[in-house]
Amino acid sequence: MKVRPAAVLTAAFSLVVGAIAGTATAAPMTSPAPLTADALAVNAAAAVVATDKAALHASNDDQFVQHPVISTGNMKYVPYDRTYKGMRVYGGDFVVATNLSGQVVATSVAQEQTISLASTTPKLTAQQAQAIARTEAGKTSKVDSVGGAELLTYALGTPRLAYEVGTTGRDSDGPSKLSVYVDANTGQVVKTQEHVMHGDGNTAWNGPKPVHLDTTQSGSTFSLRDPAHPTEQCQDAANNTTFSKSTDSFGNGNATSKETGCADAFFDIQVENKMLAQWLNRNSFDGNGGGWPIRVGLNDLNAFYDGTQVQIGHNQQNQWISSLDVVGHEHGHGIDDHTPGGISGNGTQEFVADVFGAATEGFANEPSGFDTPDYLVGETINLVGQGPIRNMFNPSALGHKNCYDNQIPSTEVHAAAGPGNHWFYLVAEGTNPTDGQPTSTTCNGSTVTGLGLQNAMKIFYAAMQLKTSASSYLLYRTWTLTAAKNFTPGDCTSFNTVKAAWDAVSVPAQPGDPTCNPTGGNPVVNNPGNQSTVINTPVNLQLTATGGTTPYTWTGSGLPAGLSISPSGLISGTPNTIGNSNVTVTVSDSSNPKKTGSASFTWAVTQISQCTSPGQKFTNPGFESGATGWTATPAVIGANGSQQPTHGGTQNAWLDGYGTTHTDSLSQSVAIPANCKASLTFFLHIDTDETTTTTQFDKLTVTAGSTTLGTFSNLNAANGYVQKTFDVSSFAGQTVTIKWNAVEDASLQTSFVIDDTALTAS
Repeated sequence: MKVRPAAVLTAAFSLVVGAIAGTATAAPMTSPAPLTADALAVNAAAAVVATDKAALHASNDDQFVQHPVISTGNMKYVPYDRTYKGMRVYGGDFVVATNLSGQVVATSVAQEQTISLASTTPKLTAQQAQAIARTEAGKTSKVDSVGGAELLTYALGTPRLAYEVGTTGRDSDGPSKLSVYVDANTGQVVKTQEHVMHGDGNTAWNGPKPVHLDTTQSGSTFSLRDPAHPTEQCQDAANNTTFSKSTDSFGNGNATSKETGCADAFFDIQVENKMLAQWLNRNSFDGNGGGWPIRVGLNDLNAFYDGTQVQIGHNQQNQWISSLDVVGHEHGHGIDDHTPGGISGNGTQEFVADVFGAATEGFANEPSGFDTPDYLVGETINLVGQGPIRNMFNPSALGHKNCYDNQIPSTEVHAAAGPGNHWFYLVAEGTNPTDGQPTSTTCNGSTVTGLGLQNAMKIFYAAMQLKTSASSYLLYRTWTLTAAKNFTPGDCTSFNTVKAAWDAVSVPAQPGDPTCNPTGGNPVVNNPGNQSTVINTPVNLQLTATGGTTPYTWTGSGLPAGLSISPSGLISGTPNTIGNSNVTVTVSDSSNPKKTGSASFTWAVTQISQCTSPGQKFTNPGFESGATGWTATPAVIGANGSQQPTHGGTQNAWLDGYGTTHTDSLSQSVAIPANCKASLTFFLHIDTDETTTTTQFDKLTVTAGSTTLGTFSNLNAANGYVQKTFDVSSFAGQTVTIKWNAVEDASLQTSFVIDDTALTAS
C-alpha cells in the first residue's frame, strides 16, 4: 500500500513552482535529439494504427492500447490490445514489427473480422454465465470455486458478446485455473483456456559438482534468493518458506531432500537466465527482470506453472524432479505467458515450453552423468519408470506424431507437441547433425541442414514477439518465417531452413507466409497499402524494399498533386487537390544492369472543413499549476514524484493506490471547436500489488461525456509511462467533460498515474 502526500503540502508546493516558473528565463532553442530506435518503432506502429484500419479489422468503436516496445536482435516489436465500446476485446491483440530504422516489416493480427455487435447488452446474467462455466469446468476437473464474470467482446472467429469466468480446482494433472468464455446471448461455451501449465521431467543432479549458486546474504544468513532477481527464489512448498541457513552451501546430493531439490532448481533458473540474457537479450523470465518463486514439495508425479509460481513434484522414487529441462520447461511457460498474445494455444503450448527446456540444457552443456543437451525430455531419471517422456528428434518413438495433421490442434497438449518439437530439432540440428546428435527423418523424405541451437532459439524467440491470442501451428509457421527473413536480411539461408523444416513436418504453407529474395535478386517493394489523406494535411510516408543490391533508388507516378517521392523512397508534401489517384512506385537497385521492383496502390485525398481554432484545449495540461482548471478528489494532483515519478515537470495526478476500497476522479470540461479533428492523449503509468494475470480488480475508466473511451486495470500494469490516444472528433462543436475515474477494491493497491495530458484540435 502506498502512502499518499497530504493535500495541503501539495497545494503549497504548487504555489512555489508557479512562482519560479513565472520568473524563469527561456532556455536557448536547441536542435531536437535524433529519435531512438524504440521511438521510431512506436511512431511507425502508430502510423499503422492510424492509417491501416482494414489490416487491423478496426471499427470506429475500437480503441487501442500500446504496450512497451520489445527488442530482439535487429528488430523492434510494438504490441497492442484493443477495446470495443469500452470493453476489453479477447482476440483483439496485434503486433507491429519494425527494423531499427523504423520501417514496418510485418504485422501480426489475431482478429479476422471487424467487430460490429448489434448490442452490448447481454441476454444472460453474470450468474448464469458462472453456472455454465462451473458445469464446463466440471467436465474435466473438480471445481473448488468460480470467480466473477467479466463482460467482454470475444473476437476470435465471429465477434460476439461474451463473459470470461475463471474457475479453480483440480483436474487429472493436478491444480487447475481455467478461464471459460461463454457467449453472453446464447450460453454457448466458445473457448476454455487453462492457465496452469503442467510439465513432465526428471530429477537432475547438476554438475560437475559443486555447482555455483548466486545466493542472497543478510547478516550471517544465506538464502536461495537470486540477488539480481529478488522475486526468484526457491521455497519449501509445505510452508512457502525460502531455504535459508548460516552457511552458503545448500543440498546434500540426495535427490529426495527438498533442500537438494531447491539447490538444483535454483541452479537451473540461473542458467536459464544467463541463456535468456546472452542469447536472446531478454531481461529474465517476465521480461522486466523478475520471475516467480519455485516451490519444491508438490505431492504429484509432475510439475507446473500457474502464473504466480512454479511447483516441483517427485518421481516414483520420491526424488524431486528439478532438472534443467523440467525447470527450463516450466519457466518457458512463464516466458510464453509474458510475451505478446499470452500462453500459446491450439496444441502449441507444450512444444514452446520444450524448446526453452532444450535451450537451457544446451546452454548449460553439462557432461555425461548429468542433464546433457540431448533433446530428450525426462531422460535422466524415469519419472514413471518408462524413460524419457518426449523425444524431439523422433517423437514417434514415444507414441507422439512426427508430422502435423488436422487432428493435432485438438490432441492432448503434451502429445500435440510432437510436430513442433520435431520442427525445432530440424532447424537446430538438421536431419544429419555433425555434432554427435542423432539423425532425424522427415515426413517428406527431404534433407534439412540445421542452423545450430543458438540461432534456432533466436529465430524462435523473435517469432514469439509476433504471437497473438490466435496462436496455432499454422501461424507459428508464418511468424518463424518472418523472423528468419529478418534475422539475416538479404541472406535467405535461415529462411530456407525454417521453411524446409516446416515442410518436413507437414505444416502446410499459409497465405501470410513471407517470401525471401537474397541480395542480388530482384528487389521487392513492401506495399504500404491504400492511402487516405485529408487535403492540406502534410504527408510523410517512407517506402521500403527487400532483396536486390542496396542502395536503392526510388521513382513514382500517379501521386496526388502536391506530393513527390525522393530518391530514398520518402513520399512527402501536402496534397492540394481532392480526388482519387492510382499510384505506382518503383525501386531500382545498384546492380549492373539494374534490377527493379514495383508496387501499386490507391491514394484518396478527402475534404474536411478548416479548423479555425487549432491547438491545445486543456487548461494546465501537465498539472504544473496544481489543480487549476481541473476538478479532482483530494490528494490526487500534486508533487508525487518521490513515490510516483512524473513524466515531465514536477507534478502529476495519482489516482488510487491506497490498497483499500477507494474511488478517485479527475476531470476537466473543455470546448472542442467545430470543424476540427480532436485527439485526447495522456501518459499513463500503472503499478499494482495484485498478482492475478486474469482478473480486473482495480479499474480506471476514461470517458468523454457519457461515452466510454477506454478502460484500464491492474492487468495493464507496466514499467514507466505509456501514451494513450483517443479520437474525440465526434465532440467537435461541443463542450464535453473528459473524466478519469479510478475504482480500487478492498485489498492490494493499484496506482493509476496520469501526466502530460493534451486535447488537441487540428
